[in-house]
Amino acid sequence: MNKSFFEELKYKVFQSGNPVFFYIGINVLIFLIVAFLGIPFFLSGLGSVDFPAFIREYMGYPASIAKLPTRFYTVITYQFFHDGFLHLLFNMLWLFWLGRIFLDFLKPRQFHFVYLAGGIAGAAMYTLAYHLFPVFSETVETATVIGASASVMAVIVATATLVPDYGMRLFLLGDIKLKYLAMAYVAMELVSLASANAGGSFTHIGGALFGFTYITLLQKGKDWSKLFKRKPKLRVVRNEPSKSTTKNKPASVNQQEVDAILDKISKSGYDRLSKEEKETLFKASKH
Repeated sequence: MNKSFFEELKYKVFQSGNPVFFYIGINVLIFLIVAFLGIPFFLSGLGSVDFPAFIREYMGYPASIAKLPTRFYTVITYQFFHDGFLHLLFNMLWLFWLGRIFLDFLKPRQFHFVYLAGGIAGAAMYTLAYHLFPVFSETVETATVIGASASVMAVIVATATLVPDYGMRLFLLGDIKLKYLAMAYVAMELVSLASANAGGSFTHIGGALFGFTYITLLQKGKDWSKLFKRKPKLRVVRNEPSKSTTKNKPASVNQQEVDAILDKISKSGYDRLSKEEKETLFKASKH
């Protein structure tokens, strides 16, 4: 019997072990949940409650360092929330296309690390930019960022750094090498630093820098993703005698009887011992 659509979807996202399907599934699921939760606020006419702004305030990553002690979790949550359908769509398409190539050469553990750590690096760059450049001084206390773009950018640049000459066919453009694709993507973000979404572009660049750094170090033999590697648990094994060993274990002997046999040997020699005495001495030697 064929699996239903939802059973197949559940398997791919949560049971297949493919991190590309996992992150796409989680991002889409969160987007749908937020969208459905926002419907009652809109239909009820509660104009005073801006649900999308509420979600962004508490799930998005804040530029203000003062907010981080109480919003520390947002360094992860911001990577799974999106500002609109197109924002989600393009991020997930790039994640799918480049993620599959990534997994052709590296391990799922390494993909998890690049996605999550790339998002964290993007958040760090976002904070740095807002406290370094004067243009953000008036909005630093209220600005937030959401989206998987930094994480996706980390995956894109990491893949392009690993296999720069790998060809990818794009609509209307034909075959293009990943190194040129990544360079074009980064160039667009650099140009966007002079736009209204400059803060978001800094976040994307932070993810890109992380992806490049991770692969560069990996090629030199240093794999940061080993932090995610499970260490084998130590097991204490008690050596217990097997049944056959216990069964064949020599019976205990009387020490006085052994001493008497040794005295007899010293006086008359081993050859004068009886068969039973020799057997007793043999058993004693096993102890």
